[in-house]
Amino acid sequence: MRPLRLLSPSLAALLALVACSTTPPTPATPPAPAPEVAAAPAPSGPVPPVARRVPHPVTQHGDTRQDDYYWLREKESPEVRAYLEAEAAYTAEVMKPTEALRQKLYEEMLGRIQQTDLSVPYRKGGFFYYSRTEEGKQYPILCRKKGNLEAPEEVMLDLNVLAEGQPFLGLGEAEVSDDGNLLAYSLDGTGFRQYTLQVKDLRTGKLGVERMEKVTSVAWAADNRTLFYVTEDATKRPSKLWRHALGTPSSEDVLVYEEKDERFVLQAYRSRSGEYLFIPSESHTTSEVRVLPAGKPTAAPVVVAPREQEHQYFVDHRGDLFYIRTNSGGRNFRVVTAPVKSPGRANWKELIPHRESVLLEHIALFKNHLVVYEREAGLQQIALTDLKTRATHRMAFPEQVYAVYPEMNEEWDTKVLRISYQSPVTSPSVYDYDMASRERKLLKQRPVLGGYDASRYQTERVMVEAKDGAKVPVNLVYRKELKKDGSAPLMLRGYGAYGNSAFLGFNSNDVSLLDRGVVVAVAQIRGGSDLGKPWHDAGRMRHKMNTFTDFIAAAEGLIAQGYTSKERLAIQGGSAGGLLMGAVTNLRPDLFKVVVAHVPFVDVLNTMSDASLPLTVGEFEEWGNPQVKEDYEYMRQYCPYTNVAAKAYPTMLVKTSFNDSQVMYWEPAKWVAKLRALKTDKNPLLFQINMNAGHGGASGRYDRLKEIAFDQAFMLTQLGVEQ
Repeated sequence: MRPLRLLSPSLAALLALVACSTTPPTPATPPAPAPEVAAAPAPSGPVPPVARRVPHPVTQHGDTRQDDYYWLREKESPEVRAYLEAEAAYTAEVMKPTEALRQKLYEEMLGRIQQTDLSVPYRKGGFFYYSRTEEGKQYPILCRKKGNLEAPEEVMLDLNVLAEGQPFLGLGEAEVSDDGNLLAYSLDGTGFRQYTLQVKDLRTGKLGVERMEKVTSVAWAADNRTLFYVTEDATKRPSKLWRHALGTPSSEDVLVYEEKDERFVLQAYRSRSGEYLFIPSESHTTSEVRVLPAGKPTAAPVVVAPREQEHQYFVDHRGDLFYIRTNSGGRNFRVVTAPVKSPGRANWKELIPHRESVLLEHIALFKNHLVVYEREAGLQQIALTDLKTRATHRMAFPEQVYAVYPEMNEEWDTKVLRISYQSPVTSPSVYDYDMASRERKLLKQRPVLGGYDASRYQTERVMVEAKDGAKVPVNLVYRKELKKDGSAPLMLRGYGAYGNSAFLGFNSNDVSLLDRGVVVAVAQIRGGSDLGKPWHDAGRMRHKMNTFTDFIAAAEGLIAQGYTSKERLAIQGGSAGGLLMGAVTNLRPDLFKVVVAHVPFVDVLNTMSDASLPLTVGEFEEWGNPQVKEDYEYMRQYCPYTNVAAKAYPTMLVKTSFNDSQVMYWEPAKWVAKLRALKTDKNPLLFQINMNAGHGGASGRYDRLKEIAFDQAFMLTQLGVEQ
């Protein structure tokens, strides 16, 4: 995307331009003049920007909404750029008194990190692969060693070198060919999550002629010369699978499959067995998988089971069987097997039955073992089956609140499973688990410097009662000397969407909050799959209000149990969690002292009514389709932008990025502008936009820490926490 020229006039000039300009960004429909406002006494501090109001009525199903800030969508407009920069300048002025605190927090967070570090090497083929970081450098360096760890290091990609002269760099794919000679990798230089694929010869260090744009996934065939990759369409939907012969121009690439249903996205990856390429096509409710022998790259893909609405299935391979995780027998999935030669549903044989209380999240196959990643009572579990003896057992974990994830497990013929275990007080620890002997070997625990002592902190899990009687888990961590008398500051996080379960692991940056007496809490609200797929179903579509009322119930429950008070409660969420922030702030502005919303999806009705935007059509199955009257009426109840009203709101920090491809920058920009125009309180409302990043914020690790320090300084200051 073409970068716009940076404007850098003074704050006063920017404010004057935004508040006084009469040139509309869309001259085809000249706006009515903005209403005059009586002069007010000159304020003593910084004055917030005032976005021009341009009437823009939107009528759906006989209901008319005024979208006065629609013009902020004009990304190329100098006036839009000026307004955003005015907001950034205002935020900088207001936050000036926190500069020392921000620097202190940054140094604390940096001081806990071993800046020069090394990941645990994993084996694939004849190489050991790892990444490492060097002090003072923003990005990791991807390396490998041939044969053993004593061999000379080979640098495959130094992202620091690739990022030189760029304010942003994101790594997408990094796949090595079977013979170890070629690396296919993709990079994003703007934050818009559009990746360019290239191929590097690891023997010579030279790049091939390949340069494919808008690539979302990539997989090698077994011949080391054929590359499969998926590209996205104009709405950023991964939709086309291509076959590329190494060394030929991309104009000669063969279109293998195109997914034409706009609800579905396409992917491509190799099985761990190495024998098959899987090509899943998925919507939010339905899936269909094609398979192609990795050793026969020109063969036509075969459908495992034709798509059926509401049927989701996922495929893995071992020997002459496909192992399939399917919701055909219940929402929480079961596992069946099917012959490779005739994989249709008529030949499915049940291996693991559906269970009402256990969600089957993922399966992983090895030569002699099946690993099932499960979730029960909101916590992750790992079940392991010896496929020779059929003996099954679960791993045991030592803490009541924790997170466990698979590490890189690239070898097929192995009895060792590598996992990462962590908890809110235990830093990520990489283990090798012997699936036969059940012995666990600690390979590395991420060091937490600066005198961190896990014994100073307490984790706790409480259940709060939702509006309809459902029991919502809330997970807490705090200093052991906490007094549950309502005096402690508390930060409550939430997400609750897409079936994504809450993260219950370690965050070293939170130690700066904990050591200042802040309680950190995470609510496992409906909309996630924390308690199974029915928990997700109960927080999406026309049940979405449960997500918001669950979060409100969590806040009220924590207050009732003495963990905090309204005056000391901060909440935080991003993306769909930012929608959560906007909705609960409209519903119960009296309940929260501070709100921090990252890249918030707050203009729900307008965005979901625009099929030209990324994600919109596919997400009709998560939020609903506003073109359907009943969906529109339900979504109108909670859409944060639509429901901003003339009332008092909490102190708020809203953050976004100019190149965000998931939640366009104008959603939070419009929301802030409308809040400024209507809110009746004098509480601070700050809007910070990163002009050189995307959905995840800054890409460099040091820059990211500075962003987190900014958030913490804002929250601590507004909560009145001693510094």
